[in-house]
Amino acid sequence: MNGDRVLVLNASYEPLNTVGWRRAVVLIVDGTAEIITADKDRYVRSPSVAIAHPLVIRLFSFIKIPRNARIPVSRRGVLLRDGHRCGYCGRRADTIDHITPRSRPGGVHTWHNLVAACLNCNTHKANRTPGEANMPLRVRPYEPRGFGATLLASALRAHESWEPWLSTVDNGQPRRGVRLET
Repeated sequence: MNGDRVLVLNASYEPLNTVGWRRAVVLIVDGTAEIITADKDRYVRSPSVAIAHPLVIRLFSFIKIPRNARIPVSRRGVLLRDGHRCGYCGRRADTIDHITPRSRPGGVHTWHNLVAACLNCNTHKANRTPGEANMPLRVRPYEPRGFGATLLASALRAHESWEPWLSTVDNGQPRRGVRLET
């Protein structure tokens, strides 16, 4: 069970965060949360109680989430946003690349100027723009909105039981109010 993540829902059933299974069990035993979905084939046992291994839990008290919070730009965030896929070739990405190099005018460190890149593409592009390097972008960089909903919904789907809580809403925008655990 090591490394298993549990999706935490707000009292309003909005996704909030992910926690380790041990923390989820503590929240359940303390009466802070209830199990929404569990793996009935696995149990967490003590001498006096057996609890089905939680996959999704819901807090009993509502946590207010700031709606206009901006997500700071980070290497981890860019890699998660792009699904660890290179923006130039589509292979697995381990680094990030400034589309307009930092040494050039407009080469700022923002969500719109960063893309995940594999080491080969990053090295080949070097201090050039994608046009100069003849390396067109396969993706369009964007700034995640809300409180990390895009990152969580696209990158941390650890179990199919999370799907109903992380699916998109009306206009194709991800659910709001989600925060990544750091």
